[in-house]
Amino acid sequence: MTLIIGIDPGSRMTGYGIVRAVGDRLTFIDAGTIRTDSTDMPVRISQIFDGIARIVSHYQKYHDEPIHSAIEQVFMATNPDSALKLGQARGAAIASLTAQGLTVSEYTARQIKQAVCGYGAADKEQVTAMVCRLLALDVVPQADAADGLACAICHAHSSHSMHKLLGNTALKGRSASKKKGRWRLSETDLLSQNKLIKPQ
Repeated sequence: MTLIIGIDPGSRMTGYGIVRAVGDRLTFIDAGTIRTDSTDMPVRISQIFDGIARIVSHYQKYHDEPIHSAIEQVFMATNPDSALKLGQARGAAIASLTAQGLTVSEYTARQIKQAVCGYGAADKEQVTAMVCRLLALDVVPQADAADGLACAICHAHSSHSMHKLLGNTALKGRSASKKKGRWRLSETDLLSQNKLIKPQ
């Protein structure tokens, strides 16, 4: 069993979603938003950092299972000022997660939509609807919280696929090395290729 915390960063509202992964089965645990109440950006950054730290600390204390974390990458914003604030909020979230000893995986919005909806250009309503369906939710979560859950689902699907691929590669590698003495691709080698995407 593994807990996965997904983060949708924002300077005013940072969404988070937590799921439990058991094999390829996902169960909803928690979701919500960290709301900042200041016009002062340094204060907002502090509130985001502290809010995430409290959430992670709680689940580390009361749940005896590994915790993974994932966050959405941000490439676009409506204007340079918004992009700067969003980047600062994202940095605060990443710093808080790593300060709690978690490894942070990053996914683009397109990767998250593809994992949840099977369509990289899905809109927010479609993502929220699929999150509710995949996690069997009776209540529709707030939009930022739903995005946090979608990020967690994306990580769960990506991790499950990676483990299956690593297992298959290891089996094939052992067979090949015994028969023909071929070089065997290790897990470290796979991860160094940027999630199996060959460098150009």
